[in-house]
Amino acid sequence: MVVQRNSNRQTICKIEKVTDETPTVRTLTFSDDVLCDVLPGQFAMVWVPGVNELPMSVMISPEKGKAAFTIRKYGQSSTALYNVKVGESIGVRGPYGNSFTIKKGKLLLVGGGTGLVPLVRLLTFFTPTDDVTLIMGAKTKNEVFFEDYANRLLDKNKHQVIVATEDGTYGQKGLVTDIMDKLCQDTKFDAVYTCGPELMMSKVISIATSKGMFVEASLERMMKCGVGICGSCCVNDLLVCKDGTIFDGKTLLSKSEFGHTHRNKAGILEAY
Repeated sequence: MVVQRNSNRQTICKIEKVTDETPTVRTLTFSDDVLCDVLPGQFAMVWVPGVNELPMSVMISPEKGKAAFTIRKYGQSSTALYNVKVGESIGVRGPYGNSFTIKKGKLLLVGGGTGLVPLVRLLTFFTPTDDVTLIMGAKTKNEVFFEDYANRLLDKNKHQVIVATEDGTYGQKGLVTDIMDKLCQDTKFDAVYTCGPELMMSKVISIATSKGMFVEASLERMMKCGVGICGSCCVNDLLVCKDGTIFDGKTLLSKSEFGHTHRNKAGILEAY
């Protein structure tokens, strides 16, 4: 049975499990019959009582009927969500947004930080005949997460999970885009998917486009409402919450703001 609800009505969920992924990243798991089945790329607006509401990609859970959010503590709102304990409640509304286009064949995923969340969900939509390469990036060894989980999800596929750390303390030294560039010299992928810092995604899209490969990105921008009212998440004439969060490479390369500027909390354009 398909569970339906008003996506704009907030649902209160109690945190049932907290998993430390790294010293600065945690996954909060809760029961939700709707968010547990969202499409890869869709997101929810998450309310931390007394603090703020923020957009979050929905992480998969191996438990039926469960959903999760993976958070890096950074600003006031993300740190408050990071600090929510088992038994405490959050508010969620959604899901919102579109989803990745599921392709078949030889597939490449490139992610950085918590941008891995929608890519990990995407892995569960591939078939055993797909040949999957996932490149995941982190600054240093103790910030690497989801490597083992990704390998388990791809156990039935021909696959490789490549870790890149900027300081070389684990995996390959360098940026994920450096590794992607080398791979694409000899390999033609049927589709490329990416999520993470916008400057990283801009480079991923440029590489894929130059090789004539299909590419989609999940954008992360300042988002206050999630329903297209506030305009904080716009990229030129696009609203990330309503028109995305998934966009194809051709569309993004045609936007002068993508990879160059973003809006702060006051709505003012700032350079990356």
